[in-house]
Amino acid sequence: MKPRQTFISTPALPERIEKLRFIAYNLRWAWNQSTLSLFRRLDSDLWESTGHNPILMLGTIDQSRLEAAAYDEGFIAHLDRVYQDLNTYLNSEGCWFCKVKDNIESTPAFAYFSAEFGVTESLSIFAGGLGILAGDHLKSASDLGLPLVGVGLLYQQGYFYQYLNESGWQQEKYNDNDFHNLPITLEKQKDGKNLIIDIQVGKHKVFAQIWRAQVGRIPLYLLDTNLPENSLEDRDITDQLYGGDVEMRIRQEIVLGIGGFRALSALGIAPVVFHMNEGHSAFLSLELIRELMTSYNINFYEAREAASSGLIFTTHTPVAAGHDYFSPVLMEKYFKDYAALLKLDWGEFLALGRKNPNNVNEPFCMTILALHLAAFSNAVSRLHGAVSRAMWQELWPGVPENEIPISYITNGIHFRSWLSQEMDQLYERYLGVRWQQEPTEPFVWQKAEQIPAEELWRTHERRRERLVAFARQQLRIQLKRQGASQNDLDIAAEILNPEALTIGFARRFATYKRATLLLSDPDRLDKILNNPTRPVQIIFAGKAHPQDEPGKELIQKIFILSQEERFRHKLVFLENYDSTIARYLVQGCDIWLNNPLRPLEASGTSGMKAAANGVLNLSTLDGWWDEAYTPDNGWAIGRGETYADPEDQGKGEAEALYGLLEQDVIPTFYDRKTDGLPRRWITRMKRSIQELGFFFNTHRMVGEYTMKFYLPACENHQKLTNKNLEKAKALAAWKQKIAANWDKVSVIEIQTSGAASIQVGEQFSVRVKVQLGTLSPGDVNV
Repeated sequence: MKPRQTFISTPALPERIEKLRFIAYNLRWAWNQSTLSLFRRLDSDLWESTGHNPILMLGTIDQSRLEAAAYDEGFIAHLDRVYQDLNTYLNSEGCWFCKVKDNIESTPAFAYFSAEFGVTESLSIFAGGLGILAGDHLKSASDLGLPLVGVGLLYQQGYFYQYLNESGWQQEKYNDNDFHNLPITLEKQKDGKNLIIDIQVGKHKVFAQIWRAQVGRIPLYLLDTNLPENSLEDRDITDQLYGGDVEMRIRQEIVLGIGGFRALSALGIAPVVFHMNEGHSAFLSLELIRELMTSYNINFYEAREAASSGLIFTTHTPVAAGHDYFSPVLMEKYFKDYAALLKLDWGEFLALGRKNPNNVNEPFCMTILALHLAAFSNAVSRLHGAVSRAMWQELWPGVPENEIPISYITNGIHFRSWLSQEMDQLYERYLGVRWQQEPTEPFVWQKAEQIPAEELWRTHERRRERLVAFARQQLRIQLKRQGASQNDLDIAAEILNPEALTIGFARRFATYKRATLLLSDPDRLDKILNNPTRPVQIIFAGKAHPQDEPGKELIQKIFILSQEERFRHKLVFLENYDSTIARYLVQGCDIWLNNPLRPLEASGTSGMKAAANGVLNLSTLDGWWDEAYTPDNGWAIGRGETYADPEDQGKGEAEALYGLLEQDVIPTFYDRKTDGLPRRWITRMKRSIQELGFFFNTHRMVGEYTMKFYLPACENHQKLTNKNLEKAKALAAWKQKIAANWDKVSVIEIQTSGAASIQVGEQFSVRVKVQLGTLSPGDVNV
């Protein structure tokens, strides 16, 4: 039977604590320790059981607890401090952005589009690193005061819940999100009705409503197609993150890109700059062009110049499988009519997403579309920049690889989202409050040298103890679900040693990340882990994509090995890797292990989170570690070599990994003085904090995006769109003129002065005679 009417219950908060509702609906609590403490103070067990969701917590808590809190003077004083602090934060006019730019004409000026956002674990609309990075981007944008909005999709089920069966094979389960019990609100029209937009998806319209999550100062708008106005098929568009087949993927990306653009228009928001975080949202660039064509009655090429000036694209993967490709047949089904709106013939339209526009069989690539149309494109680490320029060089034939217009901005993390409360307090005590306000200042982090060795080590030891306790608890839950015996449950209560060197490995289980590299020689690993005087233990966590069978096999291999008696107390795999598990790991491990096959790691940020907590990195020289590593702040596996045979590379780097552990890492950890402190290890911890803290954070990253891309894009866009797009039209005409006549340009003669061999610093002249054909000297630079 279909429900006749739906009722939404909301918590009845006593007047004295009504402020809790306002606090709960602003996701700044996700990175504010005082606010988190406030919710735990109300009911710590319920806070954990509701998945750190204050809306669900307030909706399910016993009313008597709320009444008691209203008359608890200590709680009221805490609530007032948090409320006042949030209001001061939201209304502050002394933010970083106000100091660098105060005359932006459009507010919000910047829109950040992403298929996933990892702001907090209770808002399950993210799968991994890309979403976490997007969430951290919004948090730093809020802290810095950027006039920015986020745009994404609100998934009914989000990413999957992972559990292992008795043989260790990954199983997936999808849980429905109850949107009305999440810290989000529906956007309304003036008449109070829900604001709904429509998007042409193929031959019919799809309707979407708009939810808002308030991330500090930043609104995050999320589209939801699960509406009675839609067919069952269209309701499922926002069902699962990265679920379904390739046709579901193109439908999702139409809703994200084109629908996201229309959602902002419906909200009365007209950003100047659009930032596409990966290619998933690249269709927004076409919608922006179409909107300009309609508004100004101009052609595609003129609108393209105006649109491109405000488009920014960030690519996150050097792995071919990480880019979206759609067949010409699928593109025709969904975009044949759209191409007509752009007044392009079908071949011209498909060329926007192809390396070779003349290859009629080449699929349409979202990354290529974004690279073709964005004025600014970047990779996410120095090494990834070089890899990306080589990867996409064909798009700029004849251009030297180092001049391919793909720069890089290295990723970072939002420190206060990943730092343990104990380390937060330690930093405030010895680095001062400026580390929170100005985390990009190197001199602030140099004060880490002043942290007493005893205090730093005891703080870290407490986090390791909590990690071990948490791992034991999680393992017991896993075993109970599998129907384990009481004996196995008793053993789980004793696994891991809170004083042993603890290695953490947690990330997406893609094969190139080589999760089992450390397990390649089980007998040698046995000797390392079970050394009676220098014990070592390893905690694994991570999900494989539901369709990634080789990734699942890696998880099963770890599980099977963990069941062997010799490894049972020293090797653990924790199910359903999420932000909560990640925090325990990056805050409590001693070593963060990362051994991807170079150069397939674009950046990686989990090691940055570990470093923020004083955890030392042991990694191949790939992604961020390639530019972060020094011999004093961690360890490098290999010297950055790339082998012709990946199997040989795996063998060589496994040997290097074992050697590092046996000869350097473990001896350094267990080299204790009479006071019981590993002084050499603590010195490395301090050096890691000093050298990495100021740079590998999203305040620095967002600041770079602002100064390198956002503000220049604003200026360029304003220049091109002034006076009825006069300069955009002129630029389009000039480019078409150059393209039409370039084959007539040739270098006829080159004359140089001086000898064929010259010394550094010596001057010489070059004279070039050029045939320009129908072009004029003003059209070119020589």
